[in-house]
Amino acid sequence: MKLFGPLSRSIAVAGLVVTSMMAATPALAAKADIELLNSYLGNWKGKGILVGDQSETVKCHLSLTPGNQDKVIYSGRCALAGTILSVNGTLAYIDAKKRYEAAMSTNATFNGTAVGQKQGDGVVFNLRERETDEEGNDMTITAVIALLNKKISVEFQVLFNASGDILRASVPFTK
Repeated sequence: MKLFGPLSRSIAVAGLVVTSMMAATPALAAKADIELLNSYLGNWKGKGILVGDQSETVKCHLSLTPGNQDKVIYSGRCALAGTILSVNGTLAYIDAKKRYEAAMSTNATFNGTAVGQKQGDGVVFNLRERETDEEGNDMTITAVIALLNKKISVEFQVLFNASGDILRASVPFTK
């Protein structure tokens, strides 16, 4: 199986950018939770390597802006081997659930919600989804998105369940 097909590549890049229009109840978060997310507002750049049967450089741009109901809106784009992936979403503290959530949608038909846990002075989001690639192969997608120490980092993996093949990437972001 060629691991860098158009849809596989797009789904892989989707995980590299943080999380979309969430249909959750309004966030009535504690002031500290809102301030934590707002401390990451601004424009971010990231560069990393996507590794599978080949290695390719991934370059990303991410913008975090204030949204409604104490949410942070993000919009990102990643470039990989001539493919551009757009990702949009929200970061929020959902008081009713007592947790952080990051939701996303992409132009690669990948959508998901990641649950965040407070860790030190930041928050770490974990995402695990099952999808199919352009050939109908079952995949497990996992991502860890960390907002820690005034930095953003993404660790991402796509496992093709039948073959055991893996695409993996790590992208650190800076302002």
